[in-house]
Amino acid sequence: MTSLQTRLDRIRERVTSQEFLHGRGLGNDVPFYAFDYPSSSEEHVNNHIEWLLEDLARKTGLEVGVVNMLELAVEQLKRRDLYMKALAMERSKGVGALLGALKGPLEPGKVAAVLMDKFVGKRLDMLFLTGVGPVYPLIRTHSLLNNLQPLLGSIPLVLFFPGRFSGQALQLFGDMQETPYYRAFRLVD
Repeated sequence: MTSLQTRLDRIRERVTSQEFLHGRGLGNDVPFYAFDYPSSSEEHVNNHIEWLLEDLARKTGLEVGVVNMLELAVEQLKRRDLYMKALAMERSKGVGALLGALKGPLEPGKVAAVLMDKFVGKRLDMLFLTGVGPVYPLIRTHSLLNNLQPLLGSIPLVLFFPGRFSGQALQLFGDMQETPYYRAFRLVD
């Protein structure tokens, strides 16, 4: 098995390739990619993403959109004046009640639309999604991806996923029940 650092080091070459940027070799499939990693390596991966974004901006001129899903969820709740209410509800009624109450405001279609609104009028060469582990179970990755698919068109998306992606299923944290997801490809092996 290839080490995590070796796989991280391969990302730059992959995302700057013409095949990646233009979706070559995918047939009619959407250009969605997953980079899976052990959840215990979250900080290391985030540090590498920061370096990668700086390097791409400095050396390639590629426009990379980045969305941390936890930050997006908090922004969305604050914008709707629900954040403090959500914290109070969690304390008084528990996580189960909170999850039920936030299903509407954090419905995957709404979240996908808010995410895309961040990039209106901007040219994107690719989109990186991070923070999907910390935002679970408020936002489920496979549902979000399904809702982003018609909105992104041919823009490549890279999901940084703390868990396992087999090419056919997402398994958050490596120990949750697998969720079938067939529309993405492994970014690097």
